[in-house]
Amino acid sequence: MIRIEKVTKSFEDIKAVDGVSVDINEKIVFGLLGTNGAGKSTLLRMAAGVIKPDDGYITVDDMNVYDNPKAKRNIFFVSDTPYFFSNCNPMDMQAYLSNQYPRFDKDKFGEYLKTFDLAPLRKINTYSKGMKRQLALLLGICAGTKYLFCDESFDGLDPVMRQGIKSIFAKEMEERGLTPVIASHNLRELEDICDHVGLLHRGGVLLSKDLDDLKLNIQRTQCVFTSEEDEKKLREQIDIVKEESSGSLRTYTVRGTREEIERAFSGVNTIFFEILPLSLEEIFISETEVAGYDIKKLIMG
Repeated sequence: MIRIEKVTKSFEDIKAVDGVSVDINEKIVFGLLGTNGAGKSTLLRMAAGVIKPDDGYITVDDMNVYDNPKAKRNIFFVSDTPYFFSNCNPMDMQAYLSNQYPRFDKDKFGEYLKTFDLAPLRKINTYSKGMKRQLALLLGICAGTKYLFCDESFDGLDPVMRQGIKSIFAKEMEERGLTPVIASHNLRELEDICDHVGLLHRGGVLLSKDLDDLKLNIQRTQCVFTSEEDEKKLREQIDIVKEESSGSLRTYTVRGTREEIERAFSGVNTIFFEILPLSLEEIFISETEVAGYDIKKLIMG
């Protein structure tokens, strides 16, 4: 488990991370969401032990991570601009990382290179941006660490390659308990892979919730009431987060389970009623609007 408690980091007069507290449980995919400049990269670098917090603390499996080689052996960090040695090829990187990470799986790395059609002896500086990101992710996966930090690592990957990496994540999580932590500015990029999402804004955590809880506890309904009395009666029984009207049609975003909403509507008369699915983006918009934010301005889709 990774525990981040009241962590703050400033660079001169810029406060990049401001009192962040969040727990990252094992064997889940944790999505760290936020615009460029929200503090995602700084937070990941502190969690990886690359830089030291000004205040607060970060532990990985109950070990302080900064300046602690034992803790760092459980973490592989893939930055937004992956670094490779000059004029090296994938096998050179494998040789180096095998010395740094005792559980590096050379056989698996060779198999993944073939799967993604990455030539093992080709100079990495001749790779495209997407190929370099693929290679960095494969090196991280094969390092055998418990935690894999990915900073905008899916940016530049085409949909097929992105899906391939996500499938490998799922396989590694099942087989050895890998815990990926993925930072991104794109909500749609995280929707189909993450179990838990934290929304970072202006250096602080605005929202941190399990996606299943988010999806199960907020619904969107459309209905036409028989009378104003029925509408008034229903409004007293449900927790409306957001509402819209178009003529007699009412659209409510409502907090509660599907069963709870159906039960409330069963007690009033409607001409028309249905519960509609909400995308993760719509859920986040509803949750953050309640907190006084407009996620459409915070997150680029």
